[in-house]
Amino acid sequence: MPVTGNSSTGGSTGISIQVCLSGYSFNGSPWIGSEKVFTTREFQQRYSTVDISLLTPKVALVPEPFFNPEEARAALEEVVALSQGDIVEYVQVPSLASVLVYSNSIGESLSKVLANTVLPTSGQPVKVLPEMYYLLKELDGLSEYNKIVASWADGFLHLVIAQGKSLSLANTFEAPDFTTAEYFLFLAMKRLQLNPEVSTVCFRTPLTPEAEMSLYRYFKSVSRL
Repeated sequence: MPVTGNSSTGGSTGISIQVCLSGYSFNGSPWIGSEKVFTTREFQQRYSTVDISLLTPKVALVPEPFFNPEEARAALEEVVALSQGDIVEYVQVPSLASVLVYSNSIGESLSKVLANTVLPTSGQPVKVLPEMYYLLKELDGLSEYNKIVASWADGFLHLVIAQGKSLSLANTFEAPDFTTAEYFLFLAMKRLQLNPEVSTVCFRTPLTPEAEMSLYRYFKSVSRL
């Protein structure tokens, strides 16, 4: 987890911000309402690294050999419903030899405000990337064979599962409550024949004490990234 510092020049500090329709979380904090953006003390300095993710369910992972930039929108429309005005973008995921196609058009502007408020030492706003990108990125830092990384907010579970160096699943599931999110999590593990009793589940989004205790009933360990 990145550690914030007190230096106005940033130094060797970093900050990771997640944005959903109901607010934001930074460096593992609870969800905070958008009205607090301009009074959050940690946003009044610059950082060596700034990561801003948006929990958009509009994502699709495409293997590099099958990706054509001109067909990015069509590739995303195969798995999610897009509106005519939705902007479609893509980002490389070199560790998986894949391209993540996504749309940040989910009816919010908070992520753009944060990108122009919380700046790296260069002073240039960073690009807002989908939460799925950071879930995939977390896989490289996990040592266990069964790698399970998830985020939940705004009624969607974002889930990535890998076995060793092989990606088994990267998807979003409509889950209006955490019980439903757990259902899809266990369903995915069952289909992949993974035993939660010998696995650690890692969450990037804040967990309530009740949600964390519920996960501990089934998993060997629960980790916050």
